[in-house]
Amino acid sequence: MTEVYHFTVSAAQAALAAGDITAVALTEAYLARINATEPMIRAFLHLTPDAALAAARAADERRRKGQSLGPLDGIPIGIKDVICTDGVPTTAGSRILAGFRPPYNATVIERLLAGGAVPIGKLNCDEFAMGSSTENSAYQITTNPWDTSRVPGGSSGGSAAAVAAGQVPATLGTDTGGSIRQPAALCGISGLKPTYGRVSRYGLIAYGSSLDQIGPMAWTVADLALIMNVIAGHDPRDGTSAPIPTPDYTAALTGDLRGLRIGIPREYFVEGMEPGVEAATRAAIEALREQGATLVEVSLPHTKYALPTYYIIAPAEASANLARFDGVRYGFRAEGETMWEQIEQTRGQGFGPEVRRRIMLGTYALSAGYYDAYYRRAQQVRTLIKRDFDQVFAEVDLLATPTSPTVAFPIGQKINDPLAMYLSDVCTLPINLAGVPALVVPCGFSEGLPVGLQLIGRPFDEATLLRVGDAYQRITDWHTRRPALA
Repeated sequence: MTEVYHFTVSAAQAALAAGDITAVALTEAYLARINATEPMIRAFLHLTPDAALAAARAADERRRKGQSLGPLDGIPIGIKDVICTDGVPTTAGSRILAGFRPPYNATVIERLLAGGAVPIGKLNCDEFAMGSSTENSAYQITTNPWDTSRVPGGSSGGSAAAVAAGQVPATLGTDTGGSIRQPAALCGISGLKPTYGRVSRYGLIAYGSSLDQIGPMAWTVADLALIMNVIAGHDPRDGTSAPIPTPDYTAALTGDLRGLRIGIPREYFVEGMEPGVEAATRAAIEALREQGATLVEVSLPHTKYALPTYYIIAPAEASANLARFDGVRYGFRAEGETMWEQIEQTRGQGFGPEVRRRIMLGTYALSAGYYDAYYRRAQQVRTLIKRDFDQVFAEVDLLATPTSPTVAFPIGQKINDPLAMYLSDVCTLPINLAGVPALVVPCGFSEGLPVGLQLIGRPFDEATLLRVGDAYQRITDWHTRRPALA
């Protein structure tokens, strides 16, 4: 039998249904794998073994009685540390939230628990999801299981690395400018950034409120569909949640691409892209054509403005969102002679350098005399970027692009060069600005490191993306490759 820690969600569910393994044994196997690999990977910030084993025992009892809650019942899953979990430390990778234990569950956690999933711990991330390498965590640097001298991507680097290292079969991440898709590509797994509003943001510690979206990460597209069936859907507690019915995502996995028109935007094959990344991406696109899809070259002319637009809007929203962290109500508190000095010391000591940098950028963009010149203009350009997608989706069903211009880079290579780090997300940022969904699947290797293909879809049409990604995985084996961890 395949090693348990190499299971996909579907394989684990099949083994549970057949009685080949119990949920308790499955959970114990993943806990043992975490203990064995964490010294190398450092993906988890907090483990909840007692609660996980209790949830696994409950799943086994339901299965014994014929009352299984569905395909996630008894399946261990890791949670990014920006998603609130009742009573479990949730720090957003920041010292300013050290020791914070939320008194409630995020909606996605409620839905996972209702589906019988077994949350096993909280995963490392860039502080407040600000970063592309998971080097900005206040607690530890997560490594890439394919080469532990390299980054796993970010900000959901812990979520991606945990799956790639076989520590859990699936995780939840968040994506503000590529933070699910870029680490999925760099770690050789699959990841879905849903349409803005498709998955509830209630209980998510906000970075950029008009950009953030929670989504699943796993080895296969079929696994992503299973998780989306559980977590997607309208939530009246979230004012940005769309009251739109959700389909059965697993029913969309037909394997049939005939008649689909796939756009290839010329702006996404950027100057400076590594040759191996471009070659693997173009080979994957050609494989889709061979399966019956029609390829159409298209243009998204305002793509070149996405990077500066994002780095005005996102920091501006971060400046507003992070103003609540003042050491008065919860989290870390520094001492000061006056209230204002206490707040200044708390933020100065509690926030890391990247968070402080983005708060200052955002505060400047929102300040009197600069609001119109920067923030208002950035919002106008955002409208043009969104219009580009609307126009191109009148011609094609989805787009296929690279995910990152490079493979995983060495730890420390870009941490002192913010612009070089920001360019890591040049292929993913426009999707968040437009609010559309995007899927990443592994599509090859360059210099021994994974490359990811990005598929971009119409708003609320995750089903088509999953259909195409699954069809690609039926004819390739990149998603079956595993890193050779000791």
